[in-house]
Amino acid sequence: MPDDDGEDASEGVLLKGEDNAAKRIKAERENRGWSTTTLSDRLNEAGYEMNPSAVWRIENGKRRINLDEAIGFAEVFGVSLSNLVGPPALAAAGRAMELIDTVVAANAAAQRAQHAYRRVNAELAAYLDEHPDIREEANAVVSNAIAESTMKINQEEFGLPPQP
Repeated sequence: MPDDDGEDASEGVLLKGEDNAAKRIKAERENRGWSTTTLSDRLNEAGYEMNPSAVWRIENGKRRINLDEAIGFAEVFGVSLSNLVGPPALAAAGRAMELIDTVVAANAAAQRAQHAYRRVNAELAAYLDEHPDIREEANAVVSNAIAESTMKINQEEFGLPPQP
């Protein structure tokens, strides 16, 4: 469904990475008071060959940006690649994209940890199926160790509970 600009709103802002990057490159350059020549020079110094005309054409949507060039712009501006290609409005809001990157990374780590937990828990269950004589003791050890670990993590995160 087209929005007010005639764009397909269902496409979403995150799917417009190349357009976002062009807008961000121009905004980052202007915020620093750099000319296209200055930005070109900095890219060249960083090992990314680019002339001022190419910078202008990228910023104005007249030339596509390739991945290596996007990496170069991100490096010169000191931002992550996902920040560079993310929605310009979020990037302009200060730390928004940096925090979004952190949230996404933490979620990925939590997902990997959850999958690892399920995998090893299934292995333990299978082992205990073969050794039912130790099931009760093993379950008690696991339960106590998890409770102790959870308390330690909560104390590190929130401090000691208030004393009555």
